[in-house]
Amino acid sequence: MSKIIRIGTRDSELALYQANAVKQQLEFLGHKTVLVPIKSTGDLVLDKPLYELGITGIFTRTLDIAMLNGDIDIAVHSLKDVPTVLPKGIVQAAVLKRGNVRDTLVYKNTEEFLGYREAVIATGSLRRRAQWLNRYPTHTIEEIRGNVNTRLQKLEDTAHWNGAIFAAAGIGRLELRPEEAVNLEWMIPAPAQGAIMIAALEEDQETRTILSEINHEETEICTGIEREFLNRLEGGCTAPIGALAYIKDEVVNFDAVLLSNDGSKKITVSRVKKVGEHYDLAEWCANYVIEKGGKRLMDDLRKSSKPTNIYSTKSFTEAQKQLFHEKVVAESSDFIKISLNRIPPRFLKHEIQNVVITSQNAVEALLTNFSAIELQFKNIYCVGRRTKRSIENRIGKVTHSEKNAKKLSEYLVEFMEGSEVTYFCSDLRLDELPTILAENNIKVNEVEAYQTKMDGVNINESIEGVLFYSPSTVQSFKQENTVDEGMIAFCIGETTAKEASKHFKDVRVAKVPTVESVIELVNAHYV
Repeated sequence: MSKIIRIGTRDSELALYQANAVKQQLEFLGHKTVLVPIKSTGDLVLDKPLYELGITGIFTRTLDIAMLNGDIDIAVHSLKDVPTVLPKGIVQAAVLKRGNVRDTLVYKNTEEFLGYREAVIATGSLRRRAQWLNRYPTHTIEEIRGNVNTRLQKLEDTAHWNGAIFAAAGIGRLELRPEEAVNLEWMIPAPAQGAIMIAALEEDQETRTILSEINHEETEICTGIEREFLNRLEGGCTAPIGALAYIKDEVVNFDAVLLSNDGSKKITVSRVKKVGEHYDLAEWCANYVIEKGGKRLMDDLRKSSKPTNIYSTKSFTEAQKQLFHEKVVAESSDFIKISLNRIPPRFLKHEIQNVVITSQNAVEALLTNFSAIELQFKNIYCVGRRTKRSIENRIGKVTHSEKNAKKLSEYLVEFMEGSEVTYFCSDLRLDELPTILAENNIKVNEVEAYQTKMDGVNINESIEGVLFYSPSTVQSFKQENTVDEGMIAFCIGETTAKEASKHFKDVRVAKVPTVESVIELVNAHYV
């Protein structure tokens, strides 16, 4: 292969170690490679929204976006961090031979505390917490976050902690495993723990063929079973689930566990199958757990979640819900209902020289009333990437687009041909665009393409922040709610933020005008 394979990786020490492991194996086979550390999704441009692509992983979506944008050829991940359903267009191309699968207890001075009634263990994992409390119900678990180095330092600095739990593979790869450490053979690890996975574009057959040379088949089989079990059991809920498959003497051995968050309830399953007859292993074990009370336990886990602290004025898709930081408990509903109007044919009797469309709702209204061929527009001007994409996919070429109505109106004043526009808008449209155009002697023919009806709900007192996507969602929220001191408005763009600033002291604006970017704003607040 003559081209250089660009290896995408997060820039943490552990991620770089894993990427270098892939780099070394590829270069040993004679392929040229280069590492491309990726820091943030904020400045990356997407052709499709994240939810349409199925991008959900907190630790993987930055690399997913970079690969779909063509900035990297492959992405290296800890397989345990990868969602069980990959984004459209991305496939698992290879897994390296698995490292140590176990969890490791790093303790201070002595292990004697394991026999004490009271002890304090640090972990940020629900799975580790639940299994520890199941074994040591009188112990206390405290939260710990950060990379491996940070967590080891926190353990050393926190006097009342007796120990902390780490992935054996992580501290081993970084050569940070202290002498005061012991593998927890009784603790069932996270599905695919210890495995390094390489993702590639589905259409890139040349790169996928190369990656197949470094794929470790036994690891692929075992992690595949574990991840299928997780996928079948989890159903979108974050739950304490462990799963481990290993092959010995041509037999697949599988052990798995589901627990309540406090460890008081535990359902286990173990099963063996010959290699080649293992394909229904995950399905059988997941069904067994569900039948043994797993469904009820999963329902209890969902109901026992923390109080809602974030509310969205637009309903989320399931994929969008999974993007949130674990400290965020979000609810959503549509504060705005759209009703498409009948547009009289007289408005389109002749070709219209200049048309302004500021939302996808206007596009839907036009295409509900007319076929695309009937829409004779010479120049189409619009607001927003999604609106532009919808117009060009369904109506015709967009002459020019801007991020908001103010910028578009300023462009029209400067560059538009003619002195008249037809503006397909809502009954609750903002005054900014028609006002600026009128002040500059441009005639605006407004056509009410759809109606915006406010349908807000009263939210509970635990809400710390609200997500807004248009000025009308702010107005709808305000009709039903009082803004509490300290409540944050997370806004999709400047126009929405301008309306929110009339009621909120703390207003934050997404870098990119997408729902996913607003969610990233929320996550950044809770880190």
